[in-house]
Amino acid sequence: MRPVAMLTFMFQDHVWVDVTRHNSNLPPLAVKSPDCLGLLHKMDRSKDMWVQHYCILKDACLYLYSGIRATHAQGGLYLQGYTVREQPHGSKKSTIELKPPSDEFKTFYLCAENPAENKRWMAAIKASIKKWLPLHHALQNYINPPTEETRM
Repeated sequence: MRPVAMLTFMFQDHVWVDVTRHNSNLPPLAVKSPDCLGLLHKMDRSKDMWVQHYCILKDACLYLYSGIRATHAQGGLYLQGYTVREQPHGSKKSTIELKPPSDEFKTFYLCAENPAENKRWMAAIKASIKKWLPLHHALQNYINPPTEETRM
């Protein structure tokens, strides 16, 4: 089962999943109270090139749009449990590395137009993920349940 499908299956009754599904079907400027928004480039490993997206960060989910006038998101990254750090990548001296909590998930590389924008995005992503740590802990407990002795 794909990681996003697994998350959706595990939390199919969780309101967060409904909200992220709803948000992904909205135009970018219709997403209410985003944590951050703007242009980012995402490394497309299959083409070995940076692809520009208009991005909306909301509740530890990064929605990727083809542009500001898009009618819905092309995709999204669930970032619960990911770590965020500045990292050189290829010809870029400053990129945003999104490293997953487990090797079964992908590492993503993003890059804004300049280092100041990278720092703004990194701070926003870290804060957005931190707000959703309880969901991350629930995921960890589901994947690695505590032993019988510690549950009592």
